[in-house]
Amino acid sequence: GAKVYSHKPTGIVEPARNFAIKKAKGDWILILDADEEITKELADKLKEIVSDENSADYYRIPRKNIIFGKWIKHARWWPDYNTRFFKKGKVVWSEIIHSVPETHGKGLDLQDSEDIALLHNNYKSIDQYISRMNVYTSEQAKLVNKDYTFLWSDLIKKPVGEFLSRYFAGQGYKDGVHGLVLCMLQAFSEFVLYLKVWQAQKFEEQSVKLPDLVSAVKDVGSELHYWQADALVRESGGILQRVKRKFKLA
Repeated sequence: GAKVYSHKPTGIVEPARNFAIKKAKGDWILILDADEEITKELADKLKEIVSDENSADYYRIPRKNIIFGKWIKHARWWPDYNTRFFKKGKVVWSEIIHSVPETHGKGLDLQDSEDIALLHNNYKSIDQYISRMNVYTSEQAKLVNKDYTFLWSDLIKKPVGEFLSRYFAGQGYKDGVHGLVLCMLQAFSEFVLYLKVWQAQKFEEQSVKLPDLVSAVKDVGSELHYWQADALVRESGGILQRVKRKFKLA
């Protein structure tokens, strides 16, 4: 009995979501992408919310990302809260890729439990990741380019920073080779993003002096040392590692 509407392809989901919200007739709206599924437990929870007179105006739902055939539990991929269930008129998206929606009223997070998480059948292959990356980075580069002057050093600092924040700070190493590969791909995405910003700025010539390059590499090396030591401390909990980290002996 559902009515189906079509929206022109845009490469990003935000315009289609706003289009769908305007077409919705009910008091409550659930946003579900084509590669997502709802468990019975989540469906029951949402029905419970609708029947509650004291319910919030919008809810953020945890999302279980299946990437390359595995549930990724670290590297900032879990609980991956998304605002997806809300009263009509309380949530709207901007036209910006991967933007956080504008919300009104009271919001709540559902418990970060696997049973009531959205099942997201995310990247199934390296080819798919790279294909989407090309689309996403092109859109992101348009935003970055508006108020940013390209610096060659960002081609080193930005990707390495992305990798360290996900693999070490976000404990991506706990997801095994899947975590390593995914964090490296996300670092590569950051690299491509800033290449496209450089492209948007007409491939402006910049001098890269060897001492400056060495300095930039040393800086990211220091960051790597800090985060690997931090990870070892967290995993071992040992006093020896804390001392080594403090005096930069490890």
